[in-house]
Amino acid sequence: MSSRHHIDDFMRGRIIGKIEEGQKITDVAREFDIAHSVVSRLWKSFKTTGMCSRRHGGGRVRSTTPAEDGYIVLSAKRNRRTTAQQVANQFLAASGKQISRKTVARRLREGGLYARRPVVCVPLTRQHRTSRLQWCREHHNWTEQDWACVLFSENIQEKDRYPTCSIMVWAGIMINGRTCLHVVANGTMTGQRYIDEVLLPHARIFRGAVGEKFVLMDDNATCHGTLAVQDCLDSEGIQRLVWPARSQI
Repeated sequence: MSSRHHIDDFMRGRIIGKIEEGQKITDVAREFDIAHSVVSRLWKSFKTTGMCSRRHGGGRVRSTTPAEDGYIVLSAKRNRRTTAQQVANQFLAASGKQISRKTVARRLREGGLYARRPVVCVPLTRQHRTSRLQWCREHHNWTEQDWACVLFSENIQEKDRYPTCSIMVWAGIMINGRTCLHVVANGTMTGQRYIDEVLLPHARIFRGAVGEKFVLMDDNATCHGTLAVQDCLDSEGIQRLVWPARSQI
């Protein structure tokens, strides 16, 4: 269906003529490739006013000129962190004309600029990026069979909108399987709890099923790096896939 919003008077006359001949609004809309609602409004207007031409009313005068619109867009492009209100203030200082924040926002949208909320994240240092690149190069030759032996695990903490309500769960997935979801209740995850609630009841089972090629991937959380955890992994013959710092961000 056409996205045409304005129809010239000649086209309006043809549409009205078709309907007066007895054609249905749906058929006329399909013939002219115009939305049914547009044709319907045109017909209702004709029955009310007896006119098929579009009345040009006195709409609100545009508050900025094309040159001023270009200045607004250029000001925002020079500093992408500038807010609409700040652009309005700059425009007032430069031109002496006051415009609203909403006017600035509309001009920016017309210029293809839209508001974006910056995402909060942990910045990666040069050493982090170098370590990641090195890790990728070391594993880029791994086959699907190699990755099929890896149990990917993660601790996830979900918080409700109420600050006192939260829950932590642990889960592991592989290409051909997954663990049961384990709820970490009453407190935080420690090294010993990680051994008792995750490694022995879950990881050890997958180690026995996969065999010597089994690899455990867990993140660099403090509780995962304790000596007790490492001793447990060694005693169970579980290899660990070492990740660079902040790889799970």
